Amino acid sequence: MLSYILRRLLLLFPTLIGITAITFFTMALSPGSVTQAVLSQAGQLKPFERKALEDYYNKRYGLNKPPIVQYFNWLNKISPIGVKDRGIGYPVTWTVGFKTPDLGYSFFLHRPVLDLIVEDLPVTLMLNALSVPVVYSIALLAGIRAAKRRGQLEDVATGTIFLGLWSFPQILAGVLMIGYLANREIIHIFPTAGLHDELADSFLFLPSFDHGFQRGYLLDYLWHMCLPVICLSYGSFAFTAKLARSALLENINSDYVRTARAKGATERDILYRHAFRNSLIPIITLAAQILPALLSGSIVVEEIFNLQGMGKLTVDAVFNRDRELVLSTTFLAGLLGLLAYLVADIAYAIADPRVSYE
Repeated sequence: MLSYILRRLLLLFPTLIGITAITFFTMALSPGSVTQAVLSQAGQLKPFERKALEDYYNKRYGLNKPPIVQYFNWLNKISPIGVKDRGIGYPVTWTVGFKTPDLGYSFFLHRPVLDLIVEDLPVTLMLNALSVPVVYSIALLAGIRAAKRRGQLEDVATGTIFLGLWSFPQILAGVLMIGYLANREIIHIFPTAGLHDELADSFLFLPSFDHGFQRGYLLDYLWHMCLPVICLSYGSFAFTAKLARSALLENINSDYVRTARAKGATERDILYRHAFRNSLIPIITLAAQILPALLSGSIVVEEIFNLQGMGKLTVDAVFNRDRELVLSTTFLAGLLGLLAYLVADIAYAIADPRVSYE
């Protein structure tokens, strides 16, 4: 197992290089250029001012060099080992060795990319951290109950509801939630957007009853996250519940389950200790796909509910052709996805002793 994990970790690097290379050259070979996109944001400029600004960006970021050179320069910047500039005053101004990785500088936001990611990543991670437990707690319980009551009214009803939820567009669900559940003229239960109330800085951290009920900073944060979490979760738990039901039914009808019944094992032990454990393989496979899917799905949710997270940051970067920011977010999403698949492979061996990587 240890040798397998080491091999998978070593394969991360060429895989990430391939992901970022496809992203980079897609942007580099598409119509227009980064320089033109940056200059379009500068407004009306005189010809000599436009030429001076274009020369500045080309010299500062090397945008006039061949795409392959630009890509290798970007790889050198983000790598902890590579060519580093020693500065003026040395016989040789560059050397190869360890250096501090640099994700680059946003052309449009005029800030280091790392600072932008540090600010926005916690929002997306918290959104997903609240969504994943909701998805699996509802899906596993509903899937097990549906498998135990196969063909009965509860199984048919939940199956129909889950099919409808999975088919319902996420963007439409978010708009309807805001229009009905956050509308002062209809049902004003939840806030429309944002992460906190305008007066949240003056709140206590926990709810208080000193001068009437005050929800506090934590409860206010969870209140604002309710609609985004629901919008992000409903399709995933609907699909996962159907998958859990199918996997469990397949194992319930297996020979080893009939053997366990013949030996006098209780139905509870058969269901949870035997059939359910062997049903985890497809669920684990889906779990590895859910993390990247939630990151991409949060793009829609963050746009609808005006949450400044990684999804919204990525969309803005793509529309603005902010190359450094797009490459960094792609790199991060690819890294999280590859690590999720590695954790899934390890979980296979834990769930099923027959799985071996030796």
